[in-house]
Amino acid sequence: MRTVLIVDDNPAVREALALLLSLRDIRTLAARGAAEALAILDRERVDTVIQDMNFSDDTTSGAEGIALFRAIRERQPDMPVVLLTAWTRLESAVELVKAGAADYLAKPWDDAKLLAVLENLLELGESSRELARQQRDRRARQEELATRFDLGGIVFASEAMTRALELACQVARSTLPVLVTGPNGAGKERIAAIVHANSAARDGPFVAVNCGALPAELIEAELFGAESGAYTGAVKAREGRFEAADGGTLFLDEIGTLPLAGQVKLLRVLEAGQYERVGSSRTRQARARIVSASNADLRAMVRQGTFREDLYYRLDVFGIHLPPLAERGADIVPLAEHFLAGRAALGDAARDALLAHAWPGNVRELKNAIERAALLAQGAPISPAQLGLPAPGSARTLDEPSRDAVVAALATANGMVSRAAQALGLSRQALYRRMERYGLPTQRP
Repeated sequence: MRTVLIVDDNPAVREALALLLSLRDIRTLAARGAAEALAILDRERVDTVIQDMNFSDDTTSGAEGIALFRAIRERQPDMPVVLLTAWTRLESAVELVKAGAADYLAKPWDDAKLLAVLENLLELGESSRELARQQRDRRARQEELATRFDLGGIVFASEAMTRALELACQVARSTLPVLVTGPNGAGKERIAAIVHANSAARDGPFVAVNCGALPAELIEAELFGAESGAYTGAVKAREGRFEAADGGTLFLDEIGTLPLAGQVKLLRVLEAGQYERVGSSRTRQARARIVSASNADLRAMVRQGTFREDLYYRLDVFGIHLPPLAERGADIVPLAEHFLAGRAALGDAARDALLAHAWPGNVRELKNAIERAALLAQGAPISPAQLGLPAPGSARTLDEPSRDAVVAALATANGMVSRAAQALGLSRQALYRRMERYGLPTQRP
């Protein structure tokens, strides 16, 4: 149950606030002064504190109220504190808000405004706890993955990447063909390598082929091999990629670029499990696990007639999708720190700029930006300019931060929307709109 601690030396104020909050099903605890309030905080779970600034023995300076606020901040830095003050001058209250107080209200307070402020803080607190729970669950899953499976040193923190790795490890022990989809530079080959590393064929070879780089006239020879003299320039027998991957995994990258003629030949191998070298009548057995990848929409290509439907269904028996880095915001800073490898540190502004950028080139672009920045920084903290990025809040920030980026920013800011918005280069209202769009709990004051 949501709980608010009321700290005020006036029993009438404590009773009025308790009655008001009870109408919203908010549990209240009451303290007459600082010592009693701190004792309650030591033994009870409290979501928000409403504290008076003018205790009976200190009616002018508010020193005891200030001391209580600072003591709460020291003991529980993330505790939202709402200040109540009867001061005619509010400079001190404003300074405390700058120091971390959630808000301040003048006595006599407006019931509607007080309830709106509290509801907002309680909702944000619940959201922050839920985010923390999700992060704990995710970390547990990530630790289990790293313990049980060979992840090849891949760096990840986002839910999307965690799920992709879980799928890769689940399918690895089978012999099902796997299709990995996602944009260029997102890490599709890393996923294929993890499937191989955790499969029964892990002691066999892992052979990667970029289908887009295969000359159309030599596709058959490249994939299946050729005998000496099979075509002009074939001065000796050559091993094809299927042979090279025998007993292991054959990774067919950018499968959507394979010409229709090559698709027909590949389909025959997948259906029959057999092939012949060019210029040979000897039938060979195809014993390689097939993992393919594409940055193109193969379903759309099937509808357009540029990719065979029967081949598509042979390849996409088990699909794994890697979203762009902009939708995996929680991965950005860990990847950047991994690429830095201790050569320099990220300044706060650089971290904010990394989270705000769209990363159209995905992990590959991030790695290149970090390598450049590390060279320019020469051991000093890295700045946005060295990354080739604008400072947060300038025109080139990401218009639509991903759900992961918003969740990560809110978690880092302990649910404080203003701080999260600043980190994302957004206004508070813009962040509220995105929280609503992503289904994150929010209650505006």
